[in-house]
This record gives sequence, structure tokens and C-alpha cells, in this order.
Amino acid sequence: MRMPEAIMGDSALRRVLAALSPHRALVVGGAVRNALLGQPVEDIDIATDALPERVVDLARAAGLKPVPTGIEHGTITVVADGRGFEVTTFRRDVETDGRRAVVDFSDRIEDDAARRDFTMNALYAEPSGEVLDPVGGLPDLSARRLRFVGDPDERITEDYLRILRFFRFHAHYGRPGAADAKALAACARHAGGLAHISRERIGAEMRKLLSADNPVEAVQLMEDAGVLAQVLQGARAGGLAALCAVAPDGDAGPGRCPGPRDILTKKKDWELRLASLGADDPAGALRLSRAEARVQEELHSGLTLGEAAYRLGAGRAGQLALLRASRGEALRADWREQIDFAARQVLPISAADLSHRLSGPALGRGLKAAEAAWIESDFLMPAPALVDIALLTGEAP
Repeated sequence: MRMPEAIMGDSALRRVLAALSPHRALVVGGAVRNALLGQPVEDIDIATDALPERVVDLARAAGLKPVPTGIEHGTITVVADGRGFEVTTFRRDVETDGRRAVVDFSDRIEDDAARRDFTMNALYAEPSGEVLDPVGGLPDLSARRLRFVGDPDERITEDYLRILRFFRFHAHYGRPGAADAKALAACARHAGGLAHISRERIGAEMRKLLSADNPVEAVQLMEDAGVLAQVLQGARAGGLAALCAVAPDGDAGPGRCPGPRDILTKKKDWELRLASLGADDPAGALRLSRAEARVQEELHSGLTLGEAAYRLGAGRAGQLALLRASRGEALRADWREQIDFAARQVLPISAADLSHRLSGPALGRGLKAAEAAWIESDFLMPAPALVDIALLTGEAP
């Protein structure tokens, strides 16, 4: 099997491989996997038998820029034509503690492949494009079967984050109903080991997992294995399944989950999917940023769809609509139009309309009361009536 010429013929990649040509240099990992699947290739990583210092010397001699981004782990980023390629020396694990590994450099591809997580990630490609498969990854890739390299228990105890990586990669690359039984059993046995992994790393994996086109099966498998409860207390996979089953006006359906292609949800909707799980404290469990935590709060707010659109925008209100529909709430037939209309509204009165009689806290109370009445009227109450409400409220003893 060979890599597509569109990948291997990349001029910047060819420059890096040519610079390393006194040594063995192979494209490795995700770039090979995705290229063979016909999926987009974003980053191209290279594995080599050259030691890091030798990589630096060779890159400089070829007029390329070497950056020691992870030299202690054997990684040099080589910049060619403005793009960075991570070049890592073949490695073998010397010591692991469930979070990180102490490595030694090697000149054997077999050592390097043996320490990788999944067989489909342990594929290599020669500069000629010929694909090398030291651990049987090609049959697994063809079957869309995610399988650990070697013994699953050993791979997991080397780095417990691999438990989440298993479910994440299954969501993105696995064939539904074909999850490897040995891998699942090992994940279940070692689920408690995730307590040793930082919440930041767990959060990063969960974002990626929930960004898959349809992560329902993977999340259900996580729950069945006791992994979901370990990382998100109170979460239930059924909430995500219900979200992906709702189809108001064709938003979702079999094999689909509300996400970036939906009319009112323009972004990769891992945040909506996270909210659907109903976890007790997703912000704390996954170390969400303040902005991300605020999104979770908004998605659990009690605002009407109209008020949500007015205060938070049409996108967030659209997310709320899908979430509530998934929980059995009946939406108005014209809910899209309702949201679109509310998002465009501007309160038709201002402080200037009241300042002749109100000031200070009284002015604030009056405006707040008028706004509440206006929202309750579906934004239809005219300005004179709103001024009257504001004045009555502001002047009340």
C-alpha cells in the first residue's frame, strides 16, 4: 500500500525528508492514518533514527530552521516553507508511571512502533510513499477497528489517558458496533487510573471526543465501562443519545448529531453535547475556561427561547431549543422564526426617555421593569406603554 502523492509530494515535506536523507526518516501516525482513510491531513509528523542533535545539524545544513520544542523527548520541530514538522527520534520506553514515560532513543522502527497506543496510529510511510506496518495496523484500519498495540493492560498502565484516547479515536475512526472487546475490558479494569491524570488533559480529550460527527456510541461505551462516571460525575450517556435523536425541521437524524452544520449552531458543538450529559460539575471536572463554563451555565438557564435569543444571541438560543427538545419539551412550530426575531430586537426606550422624572436606582428599576414586560409581550409592547411601566415602577415608594 502506498500513500497518496498529494501528501508525499508536498514540497515542504520533501525538503525535510531530503535534509534527513543520510538517515531513515518516515512519515508516521495520524498523517498516514488519515491519508489512507481519505480524511484531511493537518499535521505531518516524522520519525527518524537520527538523534535529536543530528536532526538539528542536518536541518541547518539544508537551510531549514530547527526548533528544539521537545528535545528532551527526542522531538525537533523543523520549519520548512513556513510550516513546522515534528521530527522525533525512534524511542523505546524505559520507565512509565501511568502519566509520563522515561524514554531511550533507538534506531529500530520496531521499538518505536511497540510504544505507540493503537495499531492504526503505528503506521509509517517511506519517502517513496510505501506504507510500513510493524504491528498489524492496516487490517485494523481497513476494518475501522481500534486496537491497542500489544497488551492493552500494559499500554493503559503506561499512560492512563489512553483510556480516553481509546474512546475518542473510536468516536472518530471506529466502525459502529465493532469496538474491540479486549480493549473495552482493559479500559473498564483501569478506569480508576484516570484519577492520576490532570483534569486539563482529561478536558482536552473530552472536547475532541465530543467533537466527533457522532460520539453517541463512544460515550455509551464509556458509561458501560465505568469511565464516564470517573471523569464526569452525574453524567448520563442517554442525554447525548436523546440530543442526537431529536430532529426538529431535520436538524439531526440517524448517524447525525446537532453540530456545526445546523442552521442555528454554527460551531463545533461539543459544548452543547457536554450540556446534554447532565454532569454535576462539568466546569470543574474538565477544567473549563471561564468562557466555556459560562456556556454551560447558559445552556442550563431557565430563560425562555425568546429571552435567550435576545440576551445571548440566536446561536445559544438554538442550542437551548435542541437541548430542551431532547428532554421532551415541545417547541413552538415557529421556534426558528421566534429566535431569529428576538435576537434582532432592541429595547425601544432608553434612560433618556425617563430621566426627566427618574434618576439613580429608581431609573434602573424602571428600565428593568419595562424590559421584563417587553420581553413577556414577545417584544411587541409599544414604547409609550413601556415608559408608563418604567415610571410607575421607578416612582413607587
